[in-house]
Amino acid sequence: MNAFRFRLMISLLVIILLTLAALGFLIGQLINDLYMDETVDRLQKEARMVASVVQESDEAPQTLSEEIGEQLDLRVTFLAGDGEVIAESSDVEGDEMENHLNREEVQLAGNSEGATIRESETVGRNLLYYAHPMGEGEGYVRLALPIDTVQAATGQMWMIIAVGFLVALIVIVVLGYRVTQRLTRPIGQVTTMANELAKGNYQARTNDETSGELGQLTRSINTLAYNLQKTTSNYQRQQENLEALIDNMGSGLMFIDGRGRITLANRMCDDIFQTDTSEWLEHLYYDRIHDHNFVQFIQRVFLTEAHAHEQLHFDDSWSLKHYEAYGTPVINSKSQLHGVVVVLHDITGLKRLEEIRKDFVANVSHELKTPVTSLKGFAETLLNEPMENQDVQGQFLDIIWKESDRLQDLVSDLLELSRIETHNFQLDLQPIDLLEIGAETERLLSKKAADKSVQFNVSSEGNTEMIGDVARIKQMLLNLLTNAIAYTGEGGKVELNIYEEAEFIVCRVSDTGIGIDENDLPRIFERFYRVDKARSRDLGGTGLGLAIVKHLLEAHEGTIEAESEPNVGTTFTIRLPKEPKGAWATPTKNKASMYKKMTETNTTFAIGCLNGKI
Repeated sequence: MNAFRFRLMISLLVIILLTLAALGFLIGQLINDLYMDETVDRLQKEARMVASVVQESDEAPQTLSEEIGEQLDLRVTFLAGDGEVIAESSDVEGDEMENHLNREEVQLAGNSEGATIRESETVGRNLLYYAHPMGEGEGYVRLALPIDTVQAATGQMWMIIAVGFLVALIVIVVLGYRVTQRLTRPIGQVTTMANELAKGNYQARTNDETSGELGQLTRSINTLAYNLQKTTSNYQRQQENLEALIDNMGSGLMFIDGRGRITLANRMCDDIFQTDTSEWLEHLYYDRIHDHNFVQFIQRVFLTEAHAHEQLHFDDSWSLKHYEAYGTPVINSKSQLHGVVVVLHDITGLKRLEEIRKDFVANVSHELKTPVTSLKGFAETLLNEPMENQDVQGQFLDIIWKESDRLQDLVSDLLELSRIETHNFQLDLQPIDLLEIGAETERLLSKKAADKSVQFNVSSEGNTEMIGDVARIKQMLLNLLTNAIAYTGEGGKVELNIYEEAEFIVCRVSDTGIGIDENDLPRIFERFYRVDKARSRDLGGTGLGLAIVKHLLEAHEGTIEAESEPNVGTTFTIRLPKEPKGAWATPTKNKASMYKKMTETNTTFAIGCLNGKI
């Protein structure tokens, strides 16, 4: 800004200086011409007066010339009609001077333009001459004024003009500096503000409140800065929201530009590919993605420029993950391919639910098939072949009874499990004492344990009171203890230990039975899953007991853990909160439906991404 002010000042000074110089020159010339005209006019008047005096005077010409020259402070010369010098007021004798008839001022005597300036050969100085005739051919009066006097007066005039103009220049410079400073200060502030805006500082403002065009300019710049700040803030807020949404969405999102370079990968991609995908940015996708099927899927979207989806699976060395891949091309306003958006939706849970459903259907079919086949076979035998042997007939009827009873138990467990998973399932919560429930289970199962010569003990420590559903908790304990007794051999031991642990009541069911293999432990709570299917069926189990226990525990907001070692024994640890906080006093939420709702939400968002809403 100082450079601009300096250039403006220099320009103004040059213009003013040239203007003053031209004006001073013109004024000086005008004054000089006026002075010369007045001097010539004076000489003319004095010459006419001297001519009149000479004609009327009787004095000697020499004496008269000297007196007049002294009075008028001029050089006075009297010439005869033929140009000879009669008298001279200077110290030079007239007879020593040459004839003056041919001198210019004599030739133009009496003419208003007859004044001449030249160097005098007599006195050796520049003089201003003027001659006036005396009578009719009597001679001439010539007056001469030293030009030094005129030049001195003119020089003094020029000095006054120069001093005046110098003072004027100083005043103009001072005023010009103040004016330019006042004019350029708003411009400087606007320039500084514009530089700040260019740097991205949209909070910059100028406080100049001048009126006129400059004031309007500063107000316009402030308005522009405010609008830029508002627009930028909205954009940044939307960008932050979008980044947060993209990073925290439940699906992997990736954008690949038209050159095949990865320009966006959200946080979910780190989990999918088990690496820091931020290092993939600005790299070619086929150099970073090592799954051949996924690379081919992306290439197909690039080649066809059409929406595509495909189910892919990735092996993360721990388990096999299934993903639904959606790919869509991004077309710009010129109908050119700008890039490809790829969304990877994790459907591993859905795949697992589908497998569980298939297993459930297969298991139900298998579990129903066996007793139904037995019932049908023995019933046909009794109908088609008369039984004379009452013992064999009774044996067949006993088998039919047992199989029908087993079928009834299976249907009852299925109905119970289905009821627990429905939306309107409710717990009857009330204050209870788990020790009393444990004692009741001991009374119910003591005979069964005694029949197998299994030692069955119930113990407790601390406060065992809590809020819960008596019937459901007793059902859980009966299922666990029944299994424990069933899978423990003669002479074994089954224990139920109830104790307080912080905000929970813990029920630990342990046995010294056959145990469970480590590979089977994660699946023991699945429907119809049996570690030893033949033994379980012989013992009358339906394969649904632990699944019912797990769902009832979730309804009580509790947890269950299983520890087991083959041929050593199994321990189930249940933790029940003393005061359930939620929602199981109201209808329970079906886990499968909740998962389905969650996945539908993620899918909707992924489709929104593919439609260009990101």
